[in-house]
Amino acid sequence: MPPRFLKSVLAPLGASVVLALAAAAAASAHDDHHPAQGAQTAEESAFLAENDAAMTKMMNDMAVKPTGDIDRDFVAMMNPHHQGAIDMAVLELRYGKNEQLRRIAQEIIVDQMQEIAAMKLAIGDPITASVPAPTQQTPAPAAHDHMNMSHGMKN
Repeated sequence: MPPRFLKSVLAPLGASVVLALAAAAAASAHDDHHPAQGAQTAEESAFLAENDAAMTKMMNDMAVKPTGDIDRDFVAMMNPHHQGAIDMAVLELRYGKNEQLRRIAQEIIVDQMQEIAAMKLAIGDPITASVPAPTQQTPAPAAHDHMNMSHGMKN
């Protein structure tokens, strides 16, 4: 591809990313919930420890032994890379306060799960059974479900 073509394709994307980051920074600058510089809350300590564990797992899992099949090796390295992004995004949802970043984290989880499945399918590997995205919490069953008219009925 000629560089001019790349610039025309990437320039709008770059501008939107810069604007999104600037908006996130501005929103976060107005947040008065930050501890004093250098002080770490218990919540931040937990986040950092869990994030470090996720990053270490990702890096270890990406160190695959080459098989001689470049496509399979690529998928073997990319899957833990994508899973690492998912794990980090889950931590943002667990600990983050910025709603814009939380929405981005939700999108990352969905996108990365789809890409993992697509890569597995591309090399003929089965994909695992669908599970709820980690952005969703399974609701606890209601003690009395008045809206479900079939509750207790047999078909």
